[in-house]
Amino acid sequence: MGWASSREDPAGALRRPTAADDKYSRGVLGVRTGSDAYPGAAVLGVEAAWRTGVGMIRYVGPDRPARLVLQRRPETVVGAGRVQAWVIGSGTDAAARSDEETAALRGILRGDVPVVADAGSLDLVAGATAPLLVTPHAREHDALRARLGLGAVAPDADDAEREASARETARALGGAVLLKGAVTIVVAPDGDAHRVSAGTPWLATAGTGDVLAGCIGALVAVESARTAVGLAALARLGAAGATLHGRAARRAASAHGPQGGPITALDVAEALPGVVGEALAAREEPTAGT
Repeated sequence: MGWASSREDPAGALRRPTAADDKYSRGVLGVRTGSDAYPGAAVLGVEAAWRTGVGMIRYVGPDRPARLVLQRRPETVVGAGRVQAWVIGSGTDAAARSDEETAALRGILRGDVPVVADAGSLDLVAGATAPLLVTPHAREHDALRARLGLGAVAPDADDAEREASARETARALGGAVLLKGAVTIVVAPDGDAHRVSAGTPWLATAGTGDVLAGCIGALVAVESARTAVGLAALARLGAAGATLHGRAARRAASAHGPQGGPITALDVAEALPGVVGEALAAREEPTAGT
């Protein structure tokens, strides 16, 4: 069965590197995000992916966000090349997208590498043939449903109704859906639903969705380096990423006292290594009596 909340253990989606690993065996993630108008989304997604644990990141995007990515994370490779998973769309605007960029995104969505599609790429996902996980918030979900010929979800829908609508979207799309919210719901077309409670209300701030996409992308790339990633696995990895994201937000907020305090998206990304290490350590602890 799927995870019921962020209290569940995401360690099964994580992999501790060994002496036999290199940067390629640890997963290569392609990131095609950010724009001249929203360059920070590229920085946040790349930062989160590195902090979650991946062997290599290739960033493909406009000059301005590319420069900022390299200033923040100089280990990132800027330019196209072989990857094992993609994150696309964060910090982009479909209305301002060039024909060349549209063609490039369609090529990614029609490939055979798993794709995490966010924000400004969601208008292109219908008909995708790549293993696909979309990560809309409520308004983006309604827009996607309209493109698929489905009705809008009531603004006051409860979690059961949100889950039913996300499952309907997944079936129509032929991909996994991660519907963001105070309770994030992740479903594959024919799989169990995962519900992940937000780590803290302080998480409701700009850029945290970009961090989430990068975190999930890293998990998908690591998994894809070892085995084929299908839709059920994408839903599982999406839920694991949402759990780690929530835990990182709690850790960042708790630095300001027992009641928590304001955090930024970058704070969440910077807290990810601690929660990843904590999850791996908990999994590896010997059980009593052994």
